[in-house]
Amino acid sequence: MSHTDPAASIRRVVVHPEGVQVEVVPEPVPSAEEALIAMTLTGVCGSDTHAAHGRHPFMPLPYLPGHEVVGIVTSVGTDVSAVEPGDRVTIEPTLPCDRCKTCRQGDSNICENLAVFGCTFRQGGMADRFTIDAGRLHVLPDSLDDTTAALIEPLATPVHAMRLAGGVKDRSIVIIGAGTIGLLTLAAARHLGAKRIVVTDLLSSKGERALALGADATFVADSPTLVDDVRNALGEGADVVFDCVSVQATVDQGFAMAGKGSTVVIIGIPAEDVRIPLPVLQDHQMRIQGAATYLPEDYETSIAILESGAIKSDDIVTALLPLERAAEAFALSGSPEHVKVLMRP
Repeated sequence: MSHTDPAASIRRVVVHPEGVQVEVVPEPVPSAEEALIAMTLTGVCGSDTHAAHGRHPFMPLPYLPGHEVVGIVTSVGTDVSAVEPGDRVTIEPTLPCDRCKTCRQGDSNICENLAVFGCTFRQGGMADRFTIDAGRLHVLPDSLDDTTAALIEPLATPVHAMRLAGGVKDRSIVIIGAGTIGLLTLAAARHLGAKRIVVTDLLSSKGERALALGADATFVADSPTLVDDVRNALGEGADVVFDCVSVQATVDQGFAMAGKGSTVVIIGIPAEDVRIPLPVLQDHQMRIQGAATYLPEDYETSIAILESGAIKSDDIVTALLPLERAAEAFALSGSPEHVKVLMRP
């Protein structure tokens, strides 16, 4: 523990190879372009639990977690005008360089020099206070309470994936995996006008939750008749498959469920390489699409969906723990009984 003045110290979570720990460090000071944020709520993401178990391909340990964050601006740097102290904000954690080819063409989420706050950066939002470039902040509308606002970032991920897939309106959809991202994909697809939605998961309890949130049908993912059951429930091959798990078995299932001319979107973070059925991809004129994070317009759509009431935080948020119980929060997040686990100061 650091021997610093408690008045100028903060607690922050650090994920080490030996476990999730809470440390006390000096409070960061915002630079000219940054804001100091007091965290109100922060979420544990699937990428966090993957990384904590050494299964994330791009997040080595140790790292400072916390990229799903709601907070209050407490002070700003001398060059900041977009936000002011007292503003309630959420962060867009991607930190692009704004100079490379992908940034110049409007794809800053896949910046060639990308850092991600709370993932591959020197700070994260699982802390009492943190600093971040003020340009990565979104001021929250009064219509969203903090718990609902904590879903903006995770919801923006499937919103972006749907945009990459060409939209979901009047299309048949399969969602593989009924964790947080799968359920948010379901809710967003229903709101955005999908024709028919089938969800698969290894746990029947998660399938029941998906039915309650608007799925037309759900199936247990290891059923030997899964592909036929899904196609029968849709009445056709899927127009879009969203793979929120991304292992060999789910990729195989996704291609088997998809119709000709369809798209298989990889949203889940793969721990390792998988094989792709290239003859099917070519002969059926299919497309496999990677979907990485989001862009500012996806945040705006995410906020609009949440403001509409299409997603209730009580359906997604299943636990709220104080920051000092971070290790327990990570454990709960990785358990089948929970969907979204949040922490508060």
